[in-house]
Amino acid sequence: MALHALQALSEAESAVVCAHLAQCALCRDELAELSGNVAMIGLGVRQHSVPAGSRQRFLDRVAADASLSEQSAKQEKRKQVLPFPYKAWIPWATAAALAILAISLFVKNTALHQELADASGKVTDLKGQSARAQQVLDLLTSHSAQRVLLTASKTPAEPTGRAIYLADSGSLIFQANNLKLLASDKTYELWVIPAKGKPIPAGLFRSDATGNASVVLPPLHRGVPAKAFGVTIEKAEGSDTPTAPIILLGTTASAAGE
Repeated sequence: MALHALQALSEAESAVVCAHLAQCALCRDELAELSGNVAMIGLGVRQHSVPAGSRQRFLDRVAADASLSEQSAKQEKRKQVLPFPYKAWIPWATAAALAILAISLFVKNTALHQELADASGKVTDLKGQSARAQQVLDLLTSHSAQRVLLTASKTPAEPTGRAIYLADSGSLIFQANNLKLLASDKTYELWVIPAKGKPIPAGLFRSDATGNASVVLPPLHRGVPAKAFGVTIEKAEGSDTPTAPIILLGTTASAAGE
């Protein structure tokens, strides 16, 4: 179902899956959930503008080429009109022209090195984006990832939250719905509650006008097993420890079994 949601199957394989979906309500529900998860991959990609200064560097190179051509033409004209007594100056003029050429080549070389550095930076950024997208995809399709539904604590289950967590890589995606809008000096904070130790802050977030919010790949340490996830309301700058009450709480399957 995950490959079908990602449109990674062949036409023949997709046809078989579609035929099964027409008869199986359980698989249709699973496909709907996976499709929603796949849509969150776009949240992990950042956009980049054209490197600053590219246009000015191009104009500077054109101006340098034009200046070099003009200097060469003047030197050639002087060679043609100089009377015999001034021919002794020709070697000096040639040396000056070569110096100008050397300076021009140095400027061009410096500009090319700068452009190469900019291009290398863009390649590094693209690699980072690709790695982030792959991490999101691995998390969404992993059979080992913990999928936890968070519900309102001690109140009707109107706000809900869903967490997908992979302890081995420290990858976490959280999505909430039907949250209430908070005052400007308040924020929601997500917590990873480990099997041992204190709750770990996993990101601040605020809901949009429709009550939806998400936290994608917050910076977490790898290899920390979680027994539960919670959401609290904190001050705008967040908190190092949860402030009661926990408005959303969900335990993992392993913790529920205990």
